[in-house]
Amino acid sequence: MPLIEFTDHGFYCRAGDFFIDPWRPVSKALITHGHSDHARWGSKSYLCHTDTKPILETRLGPGHYETVGYNEPISINGVNISLHPAAHIIGSSQIRLEHKGEVWVVSGDYKLENDGLSGEFEPVKCHNFISECTFGLPIYQWKPQAQIFSDIQQWVLKNKAAGKSSLLFAYSLGKAQRLLPCLAEVTDRILVHGAVYNVHMALVNAGIKLPEVHRVTPDTPKEWLKGAVVIAPSSAEGTPWMRRFAPLATGVCSGWMAVRGAMRRRNADAGFPLSDHADWDGLLKAIKATEAECVYVTHGFTAAFGRYLNEHGFNAKEVKTEYGDDETEEKSTDVLEKLEE
Repeated sequence: MPLIEFTDHGFYCRAGDFFIDPWRPVSKALITHGHSDHARWGSKSYLCHTDTKPILETRLGPGHYETVGYNEPISINGVNISLHPAAHIIGSSQIRLEHKGEVWVVSGDYKLENDGLSGEFEPVKCHNFISECTFGLPIYQWKPQAQIFSDIQQWVLKNKAAGKSSLLFAYSLGKAQRLLPCLAEVTDRILVHGAVYNVHMALVNAGIKLPEVHRVTPDTPKEWLKGAVVIAPSSAEGTPWMRRFAPLATGVCSGWMAVRGAMRRRNADAGFPLSDHADWDGLLKAIKATEAECVYVTHGFTAAFGRYLNEHGFNAKEVKTEYGDDETEEKSTDVLEKLEE
């Protein structure tokens, strides 16, 4: 029996009697990070990284939460466990399991570039590695964050000179926080949607240092709304909430913006290919560094990515899960159209 079994509830460790990122309620859940597809409501107890706890409390409500730091070994029913930086978002972790000489690593979601907020990705050697492949096609190659931030800053300054507000759509957990230092360099006031503000305050109240933001409310001074710099989730797109910032330009921050046509379909004025997931090269580099004997690929371009790995000397297997990704709603049909061109 392998150390991790793939069940209809999620990844199950029978020896330790716990699940990792289950998509059904279970007795004990180990959580890689706070995005809703990996951290779901209803389990009796949760174990996560210390910085993930305030996110879970905000999103899941009161519950039984245990926390550990990175590289702090613990044991559950004889299974040795440690968390290692995944660099996806604040608190995101790879979970290493060891039992009777067998080592597995469940990576959750990850990226290799250090964004200055989520830590440095740590390769962990193992026998079996479970990897996402959200952007597991060679067309996805990220530019350095510094270059993308420079593009965003120039766009904001251009809008300001034209008397327009700059409204950036970014996922409320992860990308919204990542954008703050970039925007703080070109404006003295960052306005945010309520969904972004709630996550922001949960992190700040837990002691994580972030640039100041201001929640947009009916009482927000009207003079703040003109020429504003604003961060909002994509759920705010096309809603009356946006009208208060007119005239405005909209920009989408998403890895899917790397594909031609994505910006047009989102009816956006600008697209910035900023992602909290590894690109094609990052996935291959991370997998190679684990020296894993078997790689299980989940959520993303699993068939294409798994086939590539098998054709290039890896032993890869596709695993179907109920995970999505924080950018799924932005995906549309852009990739399929690109591949047909």
